[in-house]
Amino acid sequence: MLGLLGDLADLVLPAACAGCGAERAPLRHGVCGDCMTVLEALRPFRTAPASPGPGLPPCVAVGAYQGPLRGVLLAYKEKGRHRLAPPLGTLLAAAVAALAPARRPVTLIPVPSTAAAVRERHGDHMARLAGQAVRRLRAAGWQAGMARPLEALPRPDSASLTVTERRAAAESSLRIRSRRIGFSRHARPIEGTLVVVDDIVTTGATLAVVRRRLEEADMQVAGAAVLAATQLRRAVSHDYRRAVPKRRKLGDQLSETRGDAGASAR
Repeated sequence: MLGLLGDLADLVLPAACAGCGAERAPLRHGVCGDCMTVLEALRPFRTAPASPGPGLPPCVAVGAYQGPLRGVLLAYKEKGRHRLAPPLGTLLAAAVAALAPARRPVTLIPVPSTAAAVRERHGDHMARLAGQAVRRLRAAGWQAGMARPLEALPRPDSASLTVTERRAAAESSLRIRSRRIGFSRHARPIEGTLVVVDDIVTTGATLAVVRRRLEEADMQVAGAAVLAATQLRRAVSHDYRRAVPKRRKLGDQLSETRGDAGASAR
């Protein structure tokens, strides 16, 4: 029913494709058929910056930060097209499944947004995506949940910062939530496989700091799952530069990932 309502909304409230900007094209979840084909063809792959800083956890991305994936992410994150959350959440779930053994509980920890970003975007965009990914993982048989033990402090726009400046800004901008807002540094550690989730990885500085903050609170991070990796990076496995196969359902992709999750995590 939700899918039908989304399709009807695309007909009643037409908008340009979030992936390529094409107008007056039939849309599904806000993207045209060609862009949906590209998104459904993405496969999780291991990635890392060319010169990773200390503490970066093993990282899995779904695709390069280009083309339809970049367009959809920007539309969701910066243009308020929140109906893109379900397909993006399914892609994120596929990345998580590549890190997390299927027979163990898995907890997703979204990288938090600053209070200013939450106000501007009408909600925490990563918490929303993590919630969608949890629902998709549960539907596929995982014992999945989400925890939000971190809070973000104000920080400068990273777009204009050097790699060194990004690392310094990230180091000072994240902390464990205090007891007064629902999380105690001395609380019982979260059990199961902990996977940090974010939208884009560039230098890896934020992911490395998240890992350190969580380990300071006795929470061991298994890895990080992101939707997109910027270029000028080295792919550890499963190169995303590949021909696009025929159209596939996002759910099929997640099911295939679950089947070899143990092998992918090694």
